[in-house]
Amino acid sequence: LGNSRLKAAPVDAQGRIGEVLAFPHDGRRLPRDWDAALPGRIASAAVSSVVSTGLRTALLDALATRCGRISVARTLARCDGISIAYAHPARLGVDRFLAMLGAHARGGGPWLLVGVGTALTIDLLDAGGRHRGGRIAPSPSLMRAALSARAPHLPEAGGGFVEFASDTADALTSGCEGAALALVQASRNSAATLLGAAPAVLVHGGGSGPLLPRIPGARAAPTLVLEGLARWLWMERAA
Repeated sequence: LGNSRLKAAPVDAQGRIGEVLAFPHDGRRLPRDWDAALPGRIASAAVSSVVSTGLRTALLDALATRCGRISVARTLARCDGISIAYAHPARLGVDRFLAMLGAHARGGGPWLLVGVGTALTIDLLDAGGRHRGGRIAPSPSLMRAALSARAPHLPEAGGGFVEFASDTADALTSGCEGAALALVQASRNSAATLLGAAPAVLVHGGGSGPLLPRIPGARAAPTLVLEGLARWLWMERAA
C-alpha cells in the first residue's frame, strides 16, 4: 500500500509473483469495490504499508473478511542476508527495505535500486547484502505538482523530454525528469567509486516508465517490492 497506489499479487510456494493488480487511490480512501478483484477466500496475506493509519486500517479490515491470516511487514536491521545502514530500522521505509530483500534474493549485485513513486528513492546494496545507504528526493511528478501549486500558470502535466526545450510544458518535463536522471547518475558514479565496481541498476515504481529508457543498462523490476514482501513472509514463517 503506497502513497498513490495499492498493488496486490498472488505468490506461489516458490515465491514467484503472479499477475499484479494495481488500484490508484487519493491518499484518503481506497477506490470503491476495489476488493471485488480479489478471490473470495485467501489463505493468508502479507501486507506492507507506507500510508496513514486510516487507509491501512481500511485495507486490513477488507482483508480480514476473506483472509485466514494476515502478516504486516516491518523493516528489520537484518533479514535474509541483508543488513541495513540505518541505526534505527523503523525510520527506513518498509518499501525500500522490501526492495532490497527482493534484489538480494535475485542474486548477483551490487545493486543500485531506484524507486519512482511519489518520491524518488535510491538505495545501494553491495554484493554481500550490506546496505550502504540511500537518497530520497521528490519524483518528477511531485516536482511538477509542487511547481504548479506555487505557480498555477505552470501546467502540472504534459510535455516531452528534450535536451533544450522551446515550450514550457517540454521544459518542465525535461527539467523535472532531468533532475531525477542526474541524481541517479550521480549516485551510480559515487557507488562505483565506493565499491570499486559499477552496480547494476534496478528500477521500479509506478513513475519509472519515462526514466527507465534514459538510464543506460538499467533493468525494469516492476514487482521488486512484492518479491521482497514474499521473501519477508517466507522468513517470518520460518522463524
